[in-house]
Amino acid sequence: MYRSDRPATRAVLLALTAALPLALAACGGGTDGKAAADGGAPVDGGKLVFAVNSEPLALDPHTSPQDVTAIFTRPVLDSLVALDSAGTVKPWLATSWKLSPDQRSYTFTLRRDVTFSDGTPFDAAAVKANLDHIVDPKTKSQLAASQFGPYKGTDVVDRYTARVNFAKPHSPFLNVLSTVFFGMESPAELRKGPQAQASAIVGTGPFIMERYTPHQGITYRRNPAYKWSSPNAAHQGPARLAQLEIKMLLEDSVRYGALTSGQVNAITAVPPANLRLADRDKRLRVERVPAGTYSYFPNTTNGIFTDAKVRDAFRSAVDFRTLVGSLYFGAFKKAYSPLSPQAPGYDKATETQWGYDPAKAARLLDEAGWTARDGQGYRTKNGHRLTVRWPILRALDRESRATLAEQVQAEVKKLGFEVQLQNVTFNEYLVKYGKADYDLLDYSMRADADSLRSLFDTSNITKGPRLTQNAARYSDKEVDGWFQQALASSDQAKRLALYTQVQHKVTEQAVVFPVYVQSVLLGRSTRVHGIGFDTQSFPLFQDAWITRG
Repeated sequence: MYRSDRPATRAVLLALTAALPLALAACGGGTDGKAAADGGAPVDGGKLVFAVNSEPLALDPHTSPQDVTAIFTRPVLDSLVALDSAGTVKPWLATSWKLSPDQRSYTFTLRRDVTFSDGTPFDAAAVKANLDHIVDPKTKSQLAASQFGPYKGTDVVDRYTARVNFAKPHSPFLNVLSTVFFGMESPAELRKGPQAQASAIVGTGPFIMERYTPHQGITYRRNPAYKWSSPNAAHQGPARLAQLEIKMLLEDSVRYGALTSGQVNAITAVPPANLRLADRDKRLRVERVPAGTYSYFPNTTNGIFTDAKVRDAFRSAVDFRTLVGSLYFGAFKKAYSPLSPQAPGYDKATETQWGYDPAKAARLLDEAGWTARDGQGYRTKNGHRLTVRWPILRALDRESRATLAEQVQAEVKKLGFEVQLQNVTFNEYLVKYGKADYDLLDYSMRADADSLRSLFDTSNITKGPRLTQNAARYSDKEVDGWFQQALASSDQAKRLALYTQVQHKVTEQAVVFPVYVQSVLLGRSTRVHGIGFDTQSFPLFQDAWITRG
C-alpha cells in the first residue's frame, strides 16, 4: 500500500502504501514527555536526519495516496483542524466552525495572522483554492478526492470566513480535513500546476522545503515566522530544530546501518529482524506505534474469486499467524478485520469468524467444483487451472511483503492453487488495476471505520480513467445502504454500529483477507527527543530536538 503501503493515475501505490485519510486514534501528536524528561531541557537549533523506507511517486498529498507523502509534506503543511488522541476535533488554522441545520454546509472562521512561507496570505480564498484543487480532474487525486464525498464547492463569505458545501450530509468531513492529505498549500504555488508540486510544496508549516532530490530525499529549514502550531503540539512558535532532512533509504540493512553508525539520527521501519538488537543497544530507542492493517483484496467480479467459496478456501488455507510471526519476529500480529484493533469501531467478533482451516478449504474447493488435478498437482475445473494472478511491484517492496507473498504462494499450492506473482512495472500496474486484470491485490491502510466506505462501497469501484480504492470491486446494496446511513448521521455510536455490521459482512463473504496489524517501528538515537505522532501514526517534528555533543 505505505500511501502500501497503502492505485492512482500517477500514484497507485495503494497496493503497497495507501494512507487513507481518516483518524486512527492510536497516539496523539506532540512531544514525548518522557523523552523530554530523559534528555533534560529542550535544545534549540541543530539538524535532525530522518530516514524512511520508501519514496513518493507524487509529492503533492492532494494527489498521492502514499503514506510516505504524508511524512515528507506534514513538516510544511498545516490543516484547518486537528484531531487529538481521543478523536476530538480541535481548531488549528480555523478558529471555529458551524454546521448548518441540514448538515450540508460547514462555515469556518479562520485565523487572521497566518501566511504561507512564500508570503501569500492564508485566507478564505486560499481555503477555496485548496479544496477546489483536490477535486479538480487535473489534480488526479486518488485519495483525498475520494474522501470528499458529495462536495459542491466553497463560498468565500468574507476574507476570513469560508463555507464548504455538500450535496448531502457528509459526517466524516472534519476527520479527513485534519489530515495532511487536506493540508493547506499556497494558492500561488497551486496555480503553477502539477509540475511545480512535483518538486516543491509550499505551506504555512513549521518547516520550509528547501530542496527535493528524487530518489534521495528532502531538506528543510525552520520557518522563523511560525506561531500557529497545532493544538496537539507541546509548544507554540517556531520548531526547535534549525534544519530537518528526510532521506530515502529503501534497503532495510542500509537504513538500519545508517542509524547504528550515526549517519542518520532516526529511522522509520526498523527491520523486525533487528528489533532485539536495537532494544539491547543502549545508544538507541525504538518507538512502537500502532498504525493500521495490511490486507489482501480478491477481485470479486473477474476470475476465480467471483465464487465466495473459492475466496474463503484461499483465506482458510493460509496459516497467517505462523507466517507473520516467523517473518516479522513478533513485531506484527495477525489481523482479522480490515480495521486494526486500535481503530474506533473495530469489530472484535471478526476474530472468531475465520481462521486457518485447511480441511475446510479443501472441502470448499470440492463444493465449488475444483475437484480434478493436473500433472503439476494444481486443481482444475472444465479444463481450466485454479490460477490466481497477483501483480506485485517488487521494486517498491517494503516490510518484506514480496517474501510473504512467496510464502503464501507455497502455502496455497498445497491445496491446489497456482499463484502467479507478476513482477510488473508501475505503468503495467496502473493498466492492470484500471482494467481489473488481476485476481488479488495487496495494500495497507491507516484509517478509522469511515474509510471502510472507500474499500467496499459500490461507488468506489473503478469505472473509467480515475482509479479508486475498492480493489475487491465489491458491490452489495445492503452494505451501500449502511454507508449512506453512516454518512448522514452525526451520532458516533450509531455510525460505529453500522461499520461493525459492514466488517461482519465483508468478513463473512471473504471479500478481504486481513494479513497483519502494522506498527510504526521508529528507531532513534538517544540524542533525539520530542518526535511526536499524529492520529494516523505519522511522525511530527515540530517539537523534536537533538542533544548536542
